[in-house]
Amino acid sequence: MAPIPSSDAQPDDTPESYVGLDEATAERRARSHGWTTVRSLPPGTIITLEFLAGRINFEVADSTVTRCWVG
Repeated sequence: MAPIPSSDAQPDDTPESYVGLDEATAERRARSHGWTTVRSLPPGTIITLEFLAGRINFEVADSTVTRCWVG
């Protein structure tokens, strides 16, 4: 069984603050805040639900972040 992820690995950041930013700005900001993996996805993309500490996910439509979550 995989270990339970530690919340200590997460940057102190607010995912909601990325909504409305353009994709490039959001990625630069996320990396500067300490996110090690930044993933941009189009709306409706099918993804697995595994949690990865240090990852932030952006749902991007028309080059704008419309949704953001961690893991």
